[in-house]
Amino acid sequence: MRAALSGVDHSDPGAVWRALGAAGIVEALYPDGVQPDPRRLSVLLTELDARCPLGVTLSVCVQVATVLPLLADAAGPAERVRRGMLRGETVVALAVTDAGGSGSDLLDAATRVKLGDDGAVLDGGKDWITNATSCDAALVLARHREARHFTSFCWVLVPAGAPGVTVGSAGRAFAGSGVGHLRFAGVALGPDAVLGRPGRALAGFARQVGVERVAGALWARAMCHRMLVGLHDWLRRRPAGAGALWDRPAVRERYARCLVAVHQLDALCAPLLDAPAAVPSAVTGMLLKVSAAETVDRIATEAVRLRGADAFRDGGEAQLRTEAAMFGIAGGATGAMLAGIADHADELAGAVT
Repeated sequence: MRAALSGVDHSDPGAVWRALGAAGIVEALYPDGVQPDPRRLSVLLTELDARCPLGVTLSVCVQVATVLPLLADAAGPAERVRRGMLRGETVVALAVTDAGGSGSDLLDAATRVKLGDDGAVLDGGKDWITNATSCDAALVLARHREARHFTSFCWVLVPAGAPGVTVGSAGRAFAGSGVGHLRFAGVALGPDAVLGRPGRALAGFARQVGVERVAGALWARAMCHRMLVGLHDWLRRRPAGAGALWDRPAVRERYARCLVAVHQLDALCAPLLDAPAAVPSAVTGMLLKVSAAETVDRIATEAVRLRGADAFRDGGEAQLRTEAAMFGIAGGATGAMLAGIADHADELAGAVT
């Protein structure tokens, strides 16, 4: 892993993706050919977090945790796209969140695909899509029936350069992630652009979003450990009176509470690392999502408070805290996750063994 990333511009997501693919690291993540091995995924995300800006790690994470597994059974052009991804030659954006008012309420998504015997026509838009500005293709969740129902959606693989596709940048946030907005105006596609059987897209995505939450938790714990190691070193070196900041009991207590929080996240992740694939139960995925978001926020916030002005250096904890807020939003907001966890109250409250 380290050898593959040595000499690579870590701020360039394309260069990082190509290096991982050329070294066989991307393909090696999937010993069963479908889902990522959690230990290998943890190693990858830890190495990326140590070397790359948050946006670059996000660019890789979405592809390895969600896009590639969704393409596992693809055929025809989609299979060629998948093979290109495994080699690091092709970048695919996951376009799920609709433009306009529906956001993460996928049943209200308005992006539509009209299916016909000779092909399909796509209209609509997707906002805040990772890799949008740098992708070769987008895997788009689109409505093929009007009914507000779980079976009204399908996946469509859309070449980024197809007539009718336009891309706009979402700004400077998450540098290296290629986050942007996609618009589709009468995009004509061949019949092989639709992946799998229409009506099964949301079922597949519901399963895969759990893997995305595992990946997010593994990445969050790596980020937290990195912040705590750096903070500990800084506190021991920072002069304060006759000693260092680390010598003050109040500082040590605040740091210790951060250690407790990150080790609680470690404990949630530990059973998954021994699993053959990173596919959690629905409630485990929600627990991981909330714990990851709250732990990153707590540790980044404490690091900012303890470091003071030093936290505002380029790439410092102040910037990281702002960008890491995505852990509480992307893939399901914390409030929605807590509502889902509450639905399992009887199961979780009695889960003592």
